[in-house]
Amino acid sequence: MANRMKATILDVAQRAGVSKSTVSLVLQGSPLVRPETASRVRAAIEEVGYVYNRGAANLRKAHSNVVGMIINDLTNPFFAELAVDIERVFQSAGLVSFLANTAENPVRQEEVVKSFMEQGVSGLIVSPAHGTRPDAFERIRGSGLPVLFVMRRLPGSRVPVVAPDNHQGAFVGTRHLIGKGHRRIAFLGGFPDMVVYHQRVGGYKAALAAAGIEVDDALIVEADTNRKGGMGALETALARDPQISAALCFNDAVAFGAMIRLRKRGLEPGQDFAIVGFDDVAEAQHYVPALTSVAVDTAGLGERAAHMMLNMIRGGTTHAEDHIGAVNLMVRASCGPELSKGRAA
Repeated sequence: MANRMKATILDVAQRAGVSKSTVSLVLQGSPLVRPETASRVRAAIEEVGYVYNRGAANLRKAHSNVVGMIINDLTNPFFAELAVDIERVFQSAGLVSFLANTAENPVRQEEVVKSFMEQGVSGLIVSPAHGTRPDAFERIRGSGLPVLFVMRRLPGSRVPVVAPDNHQGAFVGTRHLIGKGHRRIAFLGGFPDMVVYHQRVGGYKAALAAAGIEVDDALIVEADTNRKGGMGALETALARDPQISAALCFNDAVAFGAMIRLRKRGLEPGQDFAIVGFDDVAEAQHYVPALTSVAVDTAGLGERAAHMMLNMIRGGTTHAEDHIGAVNLMVRASCGPELSKGRAA
């Protein structure tokens, strides 16, 4: 018996060839671990004689005041601002938030989720990484742990979400460019396997159709949702059609990248080419030229997400109503004056 009590979770992990976090998840009965891996861990537990103090573990879990925040890209200032607004509410409520950046890597995201589960978090707020499986969080939610998506939803997922009105935002941004006289308008950034991409592209197409402008799919350019992606997308769009005079961008980061590339081509944003972003991060109004952007109520969305999670935790439920926040267009210099009739033709 003495030898059995000396066995540790590390002994089990080494015998099974897995991490300590994976062993902890198996001991907790977590649905995150693949059945074959769980069987290997249970066999290792028997072999090394490890004894799990379930009572102590349950006591720790019952008093957890920790919420995990998993963000897809903290280098994007919008998500950094959102995380701060969420954390502010948790701090006031006496909860501690663990924050992780997945850098749009679903493998890293899975590792972070496992680690947070091993720490016994009371809930997860997630902005899913690009490439996340549609069912990635269904088993977690099915285990009774509250999960809430922010900004992004997954196709077919039942996880509640807090997000802006992406379709309407793209519609008003595109309509503004059309009102400036532009007819060859590109959409830059994002990928078709993202729900938000379809929502924003849908708004872009709807605005074109409402103005009687034929949609040209060649002007919709897929790209990473960061500055580098914006630079490449702008090049691709102009290579496909040099007559493009404006672009609606997936987000402000893409817009900043597009403006950098315009200058490298000898074109001045706001004078030679009009740009509209999406999110209206703090940098947008200070950029040169100041960026016209679809404004998202970052603070409002962050506060709503935090309060929804608090209500789910306190109510012992995984269910909540989706919240879609209003948007509005902040008009600045990046769209310039009205396009001349000669260029608009």
